[in-house]
Amino acid sequence: MHFLSPLLESYIAENTESEPAILTELTRETHLKVIQPRMITGHFQGRVLSMLSKIISPKFILEIGTYTGYSAICLAEGLQKSGELHTIEINEELHGMQRKYFDKSGFGAQIAQHIGDALDIVPQLNHQFDLVFIDAQKVQYDAFFEAVIEKTKPGSIILSDNVLWSGKVVEPLIPSDKATASLLAYNQKLKQDPRVETVLLPIRDGLTMCRVL
Repeated sequence: MHFLSPLLESYIAENTESEPAILTELTRETHLKVIQPRMITGHFQGRVLSMLSKIISPKFILEIGTYTGYSAICLAEGLQKSGELHTIEINEELHGMQRKYFDKSGFGAQIAQHIGDALDIVPQLNHQFDLVFIDAQKVQYDAFFEAVIEKTKPGSIILSDNVLWSGKVVEPLIPSDKATASLLAYNQKLKQDPRVETVLLPIRDGLTMCRVL
């Protein structure tokens, strides 16, 4: 499902801050070398993540789902000078590409890579995170949220990506579609959860912003 016409999407991109050259290069290499390159964040959403991070000015950022590192670099643009970004990816084959671009971006020294299951790694991190970005296996979004909220404080922001799931959340549910069923339950939970206040933004494939109370 296309939420906006290609013409409007092009207009929005053209009237948004330009994509940094390092991210254009990363996008090109991702499309050449990595399976499912459409999973990369992309210009417009990347600039949204960058702007949100700059507004928040976080000391500590947590990301679940690194992929090739595009979103991590965008989020790192708002880090405080002494800040850290911890990013978790289950696919160890992407580690080298991530590190290459983290270092080329100038944020390499502030970005810590973790390989493995986020549900095992998050409890071991000894930080309270000001900003969290969840963009991994959709069927585990609820579990990820419960893990990360324990590592936040009042005022922390938790972002969840792909919550509109190409429009499947408003289409008849196919019984075997566990990802869509999980996202439907997750979206409803966030609205009702008394620990956060929530707004679902129609950015790209849907981006939910929760503020911890």
